[in-house]
Amino acid sequence: MMMKRLILISGFLSLLLPRLAPAEDWHRTYDGLLQKYVTADGVKYKDWHATPEDRLALNRVIEGIAGADLGGREKSGQLAFYLNAYNAWILHRILEEYPSAGPGGGGFFGRNRFFKAKNLRVAGETTSFHVLENGLIRPLFKEPRIHFALNCASTSCPPLHARAFVGEHLDETLDVLANTFINRNAQAVRINGNAVEVSKIFDWYSDDFEPDVRTYLNRYRTEKLPDAIQITFQKYRWTLNEAR
Repeated sequence: MMMKRLILISGFLSLLLPRLAPAEDWHRTYDGLLQKYVTADGVKYKDWHATPEDRLALNRVIEGIAGADLGGREKSGQLAFYLNAYNAWILHRILEEYPSAGPGGGGFFGRNRFFKAKNLRVAGETTSFHVLENGLIRPLFKEPRIHFALNCASTSCPPLHARAFVGEHLDETLDVLANTFINRNAQAVRINGNAVEVSKIFDWYSDDFEPDVRTYLNRYRTEKLPDAIQITFQKYRWTLNEAR
């Protein structure tokens, strides 16, 4: 009887392992690719595109994301997964069409197709970048710092994080990304005399930054923005975030 139980347990574990291993493998592979090709100045798309084995590795990451099972993950783990999924799919699409002027070729209608076409597979569902961000991540997690973690492959977007997100450390990571973008990046805040130009992200998603944009920025700003300062929004640059 004991032997039969051991055989049954062994068989059960063997069924689990093939499902768990790919999820672990794609995350590890993705983390390595990010460390190899993401810099402070952007993404080394040219080098990545010219390396067939690493393009294939990203394809395997995409396959892992497409078939991932989120059952049993805590909320932070789920959010980390969706952030990774969005960014990995963006990289995959850009490399597919490389050389690229930016998402959708840089034009309005091209961008509209790029972000709204339902041609992504994420955790068994078919979706789009638009739905993934605005129909799932934003309403489900209600976390404004995701805007500093999602990367749309554009110059004005917050820099792509050079590591795969992990649920266990996600809160600390998002705080670092928010602090870095808001304090050190002219794409986020540009002070000009008595006025300040901030990223268009704070206009598009103003409802996420409560109670208002100035107050939210000052949570992270080392040099606080005075109440009297006039806030305007920068023009968003859709050119590719390619490392030069």
